[in-house]
Amino acid sequence: MIGRQLDENPAGIHLPLDPLPGHTSRGRLERVLRRGEFAVTTELNPPDSADPEDVYNRAKIFDGWVDAINAVDASGANCHMSSVGICALLTRMGYAPIMQIACRDKNRIAIQGDVLGGAAMGVANMLCLTGDGVQAGDQPGAKPVFDLDSMSLLETCRIMRDNGKFLSGRKLTTPPQLFLGAAVNPFAPPFDFRPIHLGKKIAAGAQFVQTQYCFDVPMFKTFMQKARDLGHTEKVFILCGVGPLASAKTAKWIRSNVPGIHIPDAIIKRLEGAQDQKKEGKQLCTDIINEVKEIPGVSGIHVMAYRQEEYVAEIVDESGVLKGRQPWKREIRRDDQMVADRLDHILHDEITETQVDMVKTAH
Repeated sequence: MIGRQLDENPAGIHLPLDPLPGHTSRGRLERVLRRGEFAVTTELNPPDSADPEDVYNRAKIFDGWVDAINAVDASGANCHMSSVGICALLTRMGYAPIMQIACRDKNRIAIQGDVLGGAAMGVANMLCLTGDGVQAGDQPGAKPVFDLDSMSLLETCRIMRDNGKFLSGRKLTTPPQLFLGAAVNPFAPPFDFRPIHLGKKIAAGAQFVQTQYCFDVPMFKTFMQKARDLGHTEKVFILCGVGPLASAKTAKWIRSNVPGIHIPDAIIKRLEGAQDQKKEGKQLCTDIINEVKEIPGVSGIHVMAYRQEEYVAEIVDESGVLKGRQPWKREIRRDDQMVADRLDHILHDEITETQVDMVKTAH
């Protein structure tokens, strides 16, 4: 008898869960958050490849440590494997992807089609983004679309889900069941506007948000206090963005070249003073998690470890945020091996029979 993992369809790991009252999706992430457990999400660095194994190899290092994996949609306006393609591969293996949708590259017709396609594949979580401008990427001559922005994209997904209609008013046969997300940046001016802007995204349909990297905990605490005062934390799940810094040099480059990321001087000085800066960057991330997890209203963390994905498990483990809970992981099952052995046996028999037939024919 094969044991069933928590929040897994016994009929198949690739199948959606049974619907629950008050849930708008049939995915694991919404269940974890609504149960009041501290959620952990991360990002999969999309490959410049058409090989599915490149996706699976990048996903499996998160097994048992994260509740959902963001399938990045051409972040920084650089082309990689599509978010839809990554989600198709991840759902096939039972992972819980968060499908990012950026408005930069597609109009509302294509976006609504992707929403339906993603939902049909079993994607339960969608993160609505405006997207970086094409000038930020390596193909600045590309034509930007921006038919929608993150706010109108949230509204579009909510209308499709709750009203069962396209933006044109045409009815959907089966509405998508979605848990809708958005991004927020508490660390970009005007700071006083950021909690208000969060309220607008909640009104548009956001049920969870992932923040930009947090390297300034006092600033994040101020944002969270205002969010609580406005009642936002009772309406939306807030996941604080965190991540390791590889070195002081890397931190300086990010601060100077990546818009919206705030890294205080004290962080850079701490890295500069370390004998092993990469190790210190990992410890810094763990320390920040230990601070933000105690802030009222924080429902989880979003770990962004670009080119340091192998550290995610260590960071989550050392921070203790899971409190002994193990998120879903891809497990090799006995029935998988039985199927593989059976196929090998069939193929072997076919080869043997073919060889016998060839001998008989020759005689």
